[in-house]
Amino acid sequence: MSSGAVRKVPLRESLAVQGRVLGALLIREVITRYGRHNIGFLWLFVEPMIFTLGITALWSATKSVHGSDLPIAAFALTGYSSVLMWRNMPGRTIGAIKGNSALLYHRNIKPLDIYLARVLLEAGGASISFMALSILFIATELIEPPEDILSVAAGWLLLAWFGAALAIALGTLSYLSELVDKFWHPFSYLLFPLSGAAFLVSALPPRFQEIVLYLPMVHGVEFVREGYFGSKTVAIYDLSYLIVFNLVLSVVALMFLRYISRRVVPG
Repeated sequence: MSSGAVRKVPLRESLAVQGRVLGALLIREVITRYGRHNIGFLWLFVEPMIFTLGITALWSATKSVHGSDLPIAAFALTGYSSVLMWRNMPGRTIGAIKGNSALLYHRNIKPLDIYLARVLLEAGGASISFMALSILFIATELIEPPEDILSVAAGWLLLAWFGAALAIALGTLSYLSELVDKFWHPFSYLLFPLSGAAFLVSALPPRFQEIVLYLPMVHGVEFVREGYFGSKTVAIYDLSYLIVFNLVLSVVALMFLRYISRRVVPG
């Protein structure tokens, strides 16, 4: 081999390096965000659990109407937990590169690694919260066990995919313009009542059904609820629409990421 030849790194070795990079970034993110005191990293899933329990208590106290005879606890669990999955991810990736640009001095750390670490952390926290509350509500007989746990898992993963693609897209755009941060937070609150968290699509008038079904996360929430409650609810969704939307959003996010990766200056 000539001295100027480029050594090809085996895929297994590359994946091992990638795993170590993500592991280190995850540990750093947990320590930076939650510290080593009190319950530390447990806040990762305790925080979303508190939010979901608070919404459950509020909806139960106000006897909120959601268009079905399902328990309020069941609606809050499947609805608000799903919102936490996709809505919290962009909030952690927006501005992430500018705040961690010094990490890019390390040869093996790329902007994508910073985004993936934060996305995985949020997805893990929301997922653990969802599973823990499901076990709690089932054990206390507030809700019954899921009728189709595989459908619940598939719907949850589709929502996680949507949230990750959205987070990377907005994170890269925020590197180009600070307006993304200013617009995303109010926009995310406006999306909450339309996200399917507080209603069944089948309970809406036909005209409103057509409107809300343009929002991809609604299809994911409906699919999760169908897996959870089965014959007890009528779910309206189109998984092909959600999957195609996720694919397109992922491609757009990666294009934005490639664009900024060439322009990021370690600081």
